[in-house]
Order: sequence, then C-alpha cells, then structure tokens
Amino acid sequence: MVVSSLLVLPSNSFASEAEQKTAQKHRTHVTKVQTYTLPDKIKRFSYDSGLTFKYPDAVRGIYVTGNSAGGSRFNKLVKFIENTELNAMVIDIKEDRGNLTFKPDPASPYADIAKNYIEDPRKMLETLESKGIYPIARIVVFKDTVLAKKRPDLSFKENGKVWTNGNGDAFVSPFKKEVWEYNVGIAKMAAELGFQDIQFDYVRFPEGFERRDEELEYDLGEYKNVELSDVKKRVQAVTDFVSFARKELEYYDIDVSVDIFGYAATIPETPGIGQNFSKISSNVDVISSMIYPSHWTPYFGIDFPDKEPYRLVNEYAKVENEVLGALEHAPKSRPWIQDFEAPWLYSGAPTQYGKAEVEAQIKALNENGIREFLLWNAGNTYTKNVDYTPLK
Repeated sequence: MVVSSLLVLPSNSFASEAEQKTAQKHRTHVTKVQTYTLPDKIKRFSYDSGLTFKYPDAVRGIYVTGNSAGGSRFNKLVKFIENTELNAMVIDIKEDRGNLTFKPDPASPYADIAKNYIEDPRKMLETLESKGIYPIARIVVFKDTVLAKKRPDLSFKENGKVWTNGNGDAFVSPFKKEVWEYNVGIAKMAAELGFQDIQFDYVRFPEGFERRDEELEYDLGEYKNVELSDVKKRVQAVTDFVSFARKELEYYDIDVSVDIFGYAATIPETPGIGQNFSKISSNVDVISSMIYPSHWTPYFGIDFPDKEPYRLVNEYAKVENEVLGALEHAPKSRPWIQDFEAPWLYSGAPTQYGKAEVEAQIKALNENGIREFLLWNAGNTYTKNVDYTPLK
C-alpha cells in the first residue's frame, strides 16, 4: 500500500486579494509525504490479559465441561495432560443449554444466565498457564434453550410456542444479528479472562431444518429480501456470523475456531443446517470437523464406520485436504476425534474405543499431514496409555 498526500485549498470569492494569492499558492503546492509500503501484517494494539501462553508444536487437546473445570476432576485432568503428549483443554464457557459456566460481574448482561460451575475462571487459567496447557473456550452458539425461552422472538416457533427438537433443545436464529452480538459478547469476556482461542460450536440451524422450514415461524431479519434460495440464505447467514465474530475479536489477538459436521467437507453445502465448509473455513483461524466414526452412516464405501476408525478418518482426511488445499487462505485443521463408545448403533455390545481405536484415528490424521486434534468424551473420562504422537 503506497501512501501520499496532496493538499488543495478551495478558493473563496469573499477573500481579500492577499488571501486569494496565498490560497492560490497553496492550491498549486504539493505536500510531499514519504512513500512507504505497509507490511502484510501490521502490528496493532491488542488486548493484554496478563497471561502468557505459548502455542504448542501442535494442539492436542481434550474436552472439559464446566463441572469438570470447576470441580475436583480438574486437577486430575491437568495431571493426565502433564503425563501425556497432550497439551490443551477445550473448556465450556457457554454450554449446550445456553448457560455460562461461571459467574460474571453482577452488572453483566449475562449474569442471569450464569451457573457457578467454575468459581474462579481466572485462577483456573493461571493454573493452566503455570502448567503450559493451552486454553480454548467453547461457546455453543445457536443451540440455546435458555435464550430461546427468554426471547421467543429470536427463536423458531411452532403454533406460537418455542419449537424444540426431539431432545427438548431449542435453537435461536442465525438470521438475527442480535443473537450474533449476544454470543460475541460472551467470546469477548472469555478473551479478557485469558483464553487463547474461541471455539464456536453449533454454528448452524437445527438438523433437518429443510424439512420443517415452512412449518416453523421465524424472522428472517435482514435476509428477508435477499435474492437467494432458502438454502443459500441459511448458508449466507451462518457464514456472515463467522465473519462478523472474527472481525469483532481481532482486537484480542486470539484464534477463532468453528466446529463443523464432518460430512460438510464432502458436499458443496448442507441443505438444512447452513454450513458451507469452504466458506466457513475461509473465515476462521482453525476448523474443527467432528469426524467421530460413530456419527457417520455408511460412507466412503465403509458399511459400518464405527467399527473401522482408521479407515474412516483416513478417507475423510483425504477429502478435507483437497478442499482446504483449494482455498487461498486455509485455516489450521484440528478435528474432533472419538474417545467414547456408541451403544446406540448396536443391538449387542458396541465396539470398544480404547488405546488401539484412539491411536488409529490419530495415526490416520498424522499420515495425511494433520497434526492437531481434539478428543471428545462427554463425561471427560479419557483412555489411558494412548500414544498421542504415533508417528514420532
């Protein structure tokens, strides 16, 4: 970018002859400013939380609920990480129902949605800092029963009442910018506490939305008159939220990451939930595909993916590499992998996910050049004695 300046003053018919001569002199005078080229990355003023975390050689993390982070299990999980090649925690800050997992200042607009799971989040982060454990804040966005019940106008309604899915969960609308600002406000609090990465989850419409689109009542907001199909409108809204969040969080100099369904990488865009893998990836620092083998129906020619974790992850990684490789600015890939059983898939005993199955997934990622990953276990009970760097 080249910077220069030209100073020109307008004439004034009411000025004296002397003033007009002075003005004429300035009109023909070029003020020369030193020309320079701005660097690609300008060092800017950014927020300093007072905590210092070094980005690991590759993030290898575990999921931690608010209950675990604020309870006796926290110290056990810290020791677990210290005794392995793991180095990061993804900690719930806004959980699946829509509650905060810590109490902010009583004057905060979020005080009424807060649970006291993590009594002192700053102290928790200071512990992670001292142990060299990288902190990532998980914020569930559009799945939000608490906000939907409080503000039905921001949600989806059926027969005048807030609609809920089969699990009793309500969603708020990605079309509503007030919802965007609400969640980004929580992200800013997390950044100010000292988290180094804001991970947005449930960045989507409810599953199967394309089948109930015409049945539900909701406000399209600024997207009402946009000349796009319903599918494209959903994709645009979700993508716009991600772009908005990243821009709003620039000041904090942190990474922005998004969780996304694994199958989204294999199709142009999801028809119901509004996820376009390439568009979301282009607007984040980290993309975290949820590639749990248990969550796939027959795919990639694999009849029962849960029984073949290595093969499923290997086939997925090939597709993701191709999609990300086509982007001008590709984010880091940091997939979610499986460290749990899926008994709902079986009539008898399910495939056990232990050392061999977890290592198989990591090995498949590593062989495809994907070095980062996150382990999911809803109860935060992780397999012991796993080699988390199998190719080293």
